[in-house]
Amino acid sequence: MAEDTTGPAIRVEGARFVYPTGNVVALDGVDLTIDHGEIVGIIGQNGSGKTTLTKLFNGLLKPTAGRVVVDGIETAGRSVQEMAPHVGYVFQNPNHQLFARTVADELQFGPRNIGVPEEEIEERVANAVEFFGLQDYVEEHPYRVSFPIRKLVGIASIVTMRPPILVLDEPSTGQDHQTTHIINDLMRRLREEGTTVVCVSHDMPLLADVVERVVVMRNTRIIADASPREVFADESLMLQTNLQAPQITEIALETVVPLGGPVALTPHELADDIATRAGGSRPARRSASTRKGA
Repeated sequence: MAEDTTGPAIRVEGARFVYPTGNVVALDGVDLTIDHGEIVGIIGQNGSGKTTLTKLFNGLLKPTAGRVVVDGIETAGRSVQEMAPHVGYVFQNPNHQLFARTVADELQFGPRNIGVPEEEIEERVANAVEFFGLQDYVEEHPYRVSFPIRKLVGIASIVTMRPPILVLDEPSTGQDHQTTHIINDLMRRLREEGTTVVCVSHDMPLLADVVERVVVMRNTRIIADASPREVFADESLMLQTNLQAPQITEIALETVVPLGGPVALTPHELADDIATRAGGSRPARRSASTRKGA
């Protein structure tokens, strides 16, 4: 099967997926294109099809109809192992992912499995341990560390493979303030490195801060695809999906926006808007979505 490396990172064409048990339709005619280097958030209420869609990206699920092409490879004819060098998938629950006897073994397994030289594996693992703050846990069993740390181990075990495309399913769920900060920093670093990142999340402040696009799903279909500023400012869209925009954005919609100001996504943005309106001179600091031209 020929590979097309000149196309987008991810191309979904008319994807439909029906779970055999109970004939449950989880996706119904989804079209989506994600370019190389984009950071995209996917949101929607539970059961909207978010996780099913992303499991098509690495071959965990095969489309019942339609096509899914990732990194130039049509996933229908490839195994998860064959897709692993191209797309990394981090599960929402790390217990579904981790299996090695120590954290160090967990971090080494992925790159070793795809043929990375041993000396490079050592370097990658050392970098991951430092970035994720895992120095005190490398010899621990992954199931003997706290859930937030275990989740970081799951993310780090995929990052050490350095896939060009990374899928994060609810990365901040169950995280404390410190580990959530690490995840935010990771997504910013991946953006700077040109990695394509797809993040399924209910953490709207996280998405507002780091992603460039937000894809909104409802009842197995995509109903919106725009910048975070556009999506979170659309009160009717938030209402019909039973989702809540970041609290800062909701405050801005009640205060600054009715007076003609832009909708803020982060505390810094709202502070800048208020200071400007009050005659201050704080420098404008806009989110990634605005810096990318959204």
